[in-house]
This record gives sequence, C-alpha cells and structure tokens, in this order.
Amino acid sequence: MAKDNKKKVEQITDMEVDFAQWYTDVCKKAELIDYSSVKGMFIYRPYGYAIWENIQAALDKKFKETGHENVYLPMLIPESLLQKEKDHVEGFAPECAWVTYGGSDPLEERYCIRPTSETLFCEHYKNVIQSHRDLPKLYNQWCSVLRWEKTSRPFLRHREFLWQEGHTMHATAEEARAETQQMLNIYADFLENVLAMPVVKGQKTEKEKFNGAEETYTVECMMHDRKALQSGTSHYFGDGFAKAFDITFTGKDNTLHYPHQTSWGVSTRMIGGIIMTHGDNNGLVLPPRIAPIQAMVIPVAQHKEGVLDAAAALLDRLCQAGIRAKMDASEQSMGWKAAEYEMKGIPLRIEIGPKDMEKNRCVFVRRDSGEKIFVSLENLEETAMAMLDSIHEGLYQRAKKNLEDHIFEAHSLEEAKQLQAEHGGFIKTMWCGELECEMKMKEEAGMTSRCIPFAQEHLGDTCPICGRAAKKMIYWGVAY
Repeated sequence: MAKDNKKKVEQITDMEVDFAQWYTDVCKKAELIDYSSVKGMFIYRPYGYAIWENIQAALDKKFKETGHENVYLPMLIPESLLQKEKDHVEGFAPECAWVTYGGSDPLEERYCIRPTSETLFCEHYKNVIQSHRDLPKLYNQWCSVLRWEKTSRPFLRHREFLWQEGHTMHATAEEARAETQQMLNIYADFLENVLAMPVVKGQKTEKEKFNGAEETYTVECMMHDRKALQSGTSHYFGDGFAKAFDITFTGKDNTLHYPHQTSWGVSTRMIGGIIMTHGDNNGLVLPPRIAPIQAMVIPVAQHKEGVLDAAAALLDRLCQAGIRAKMDASEQSMGWKAAEYEMKGIPLRIEIGPKDMEKNRCVFVRRDSGEKIFVSLENLEETAMAMLDSIHEGLYQRAKKNLEDHIFEAHSLEEAKQLQAEHGGFIKTMWCGELECEMKMKEEAGMTSRCIPFAQEHLGDTCPICGRAAKKMIYWGVAY
C-alpha cells in the first residue's frame, strides 16, 4: 500500500468499511467495466479489456508452447446433443439460456447458448478421430459463454463472460492425467509469476468437481478480505464422454479403444482476483507484467521551456526498451494526474521537471509503496525494468503473507467455526472423505471445501466433524 495514507479518491469506499462496495467502486472508477441494460451482462471498457488482452496473450503463448492449437466452435448447442451426457447436462440445466426462434419462425429443436463446450467438442472429435495417429488432440478455444446466474458482480459472476476452454483427447488415461496436471501448473505459474497471486493447488471433492468429470483440480487464491477465489480449474473426464458420444479410435493393437478426455479453463474472473488481491483504498494496484500501462510519464511544470521535449525523450527511451509507457501532457493539475494514475493502478509514475533536467535525473514513484526515488537518466531503462520486477515481487510477497498468515489449523468443528468467525481465511482440518461431513461444515460453519491440497499434512487421525478415521487433509473457506 502507498505510504501516504491520505485518501486520494473520495468516491472509493474504504475496504475496511464495506469491501463489496469498495470493489464495485474500483471497477467503476478505474474505468474497467460498466453496466449494460441486461442484468448480469457487463461492458468491458478499454482499460479493463486491455488487462484481459494481456492475460490472453501471455496464456496463449504458454498453450502454444505446449503444443495446443486454437479453434472456434459454434455458440449454439442442440438440446439433443447436450442430453447425451446426463451428469453434465443436469449440472448446467439451471443456468442454460435457450434459443427457440430463428427470426419469426419457431425452431424444431431448442438450442442452448453454450455454458461450456464439452458436447460440441465431442461431436467434432467423433468426426476427426479414427486412429491412434490422430491423437493427442490438443485444442483450446477463446470465447464467451452464457450462464444464467441469479446474482452478478463485475468480473466475478457474469451471465456472459470471457474465458478460454481447453479440450483435449488422449490415447491413455496416463497421458490425459498428465495433461490435467500440466495445465494446472501452467495456471499456477501464471498466477504467481505474472499476476503476483500465490496459490494453493489441490483436488476438488466429489461434491465440488466439474459436472461429468472424474477428477477436478484447482488453484485457490486468497483475497484481501480473506475469502477464497477459485482462479483456474483442470478436469480429467476419463472416457465417459467418449462412450456417451461413441468416440473410438483404432489403437496400435488394431482394436477399438475409447480416448480419454480433459478440459481446463480460466476466465475474466482473474481480473476480479487481481483487484481483490492487490488493490487498496486509493484504487487499483496492477501487477506490472499484466498492466496495460507499466509507466506513466508526467512532465512537471510543462509550460517551462524544454520540459515537454525532455518528457517525450524519456517516453521514447522507455518504449524502445519494451516498457509499456505513456505520457500525460494534458492541462490537468499535477495533483489530479497523480491521483488518477494511482487510482488506475499504474505500477510506476515517472516525473521530470526543470530541476530534474538540471541534475540529469527523473523521479520514480512506486504504486505499491508510494516510495519516491531519484533516478539518473543515464540508468533510466535498466532502473525502470528492475523497478517493475521489484514491484511484482513486493506485491507477490505481500499477498503471500496474507495467505500464510490466514491459514489456520482446527481439530474440532467448533474450533473451525470460531477461527472462521474471528479471522476468516482457510481452515485446514483432517477429513473422513464423507459428503455428510462436508455438508455439515457448510451448514454449521458457512464454509465450503476449497481443495484437498497436493501438499498434504498429517494433523491427526480422526475427522474433527464426525470422529471417524481421517483419510486426508482438506482446506475449507468462504469463497466468491
């Protein structure tokens, strides 16, 4: 957070007063998003969409490096196609939106606007997979999906939202499981090394897994208010969809086999996570590696001779070094500019005025700490790049401390309830693996299972909820 505690933007509610209102204020005031005339459907404004473009570009590069190809499938799914996988359709039925007319003519069959695309991919794979030589199929799709949510919040819960959905087919279960782990690790690496958001990796319970999946893996992050945000998931489907859609291939043994399927995805929900992980009472705080503008150059006393030229030269050097930089030479006051770009979360503000020109220097102002540093123009590019890396690391360490300081161990249901009420965060306990205890934790403590972490700990021999023998350690929490 900035060292200067004086509030810069009065229109932003303090997060300590009303976290939900603070979040909405930041989304609106930082010009990330706007409301449309359709409830639950939002307008991504240029600044908000630019963050998504940077997320998309970085992830797309990673996907292609691991052999995945982009495709695009239709947005409408025939009802008869959707019905082929019972568990899948039952899970999405309450959120489906249906098209029943084409122009003024009623359709012979209803079409679902895609809530996800497993069934469409299966229809396609049935047509293009015949032999083991056709495998693996490593496809990804960037698109929007529609889920008729009852409540909505900017970025966190839209009826229509943007995402990517990977859908892959493999000859063996081992290959498919390796794919789900690989993609989960790509998400975790991206969250930590690009978005500066530390994660807990693990497997979802049977109750919380994706509809139609055999196994679902997740990366969970902790927000400022100590609630959890599921930030990415990867699913192993086994051969269930393949059997439902009669997808087979001729193996090397010259007999027919069912391929094994995965899917994995992240969405614009990540932007909500960035806001709630790093933001402060003066607005947005963007991790440098995803910020549309990494540095804003501001000429000080720009009416004086040579100042604008000096600022423009500085801007050009930053851009030539590959830093995403802009300059504000508008007639707004220096105070307005400082508050505006702090509120928009720009990682680095760079100021230059007559006194700085005399001393061959400029001033760096860090968004994360508010620290001001005099920088020689001779070392401009190297210092700026090092500073952006330092800001990323500072944001990551702060978020990591928030996560580590708010993971609590409980040995009874009452202790879990008390810890959640007093501190929030993640509560870790042993668990017997039974749905009955999972539901009891939700009903009595208000917490859902977040994940069974890969990094297991032995906290005891019995489940604190029922007293039966414990099978594994699990994280619980209140989630968005």
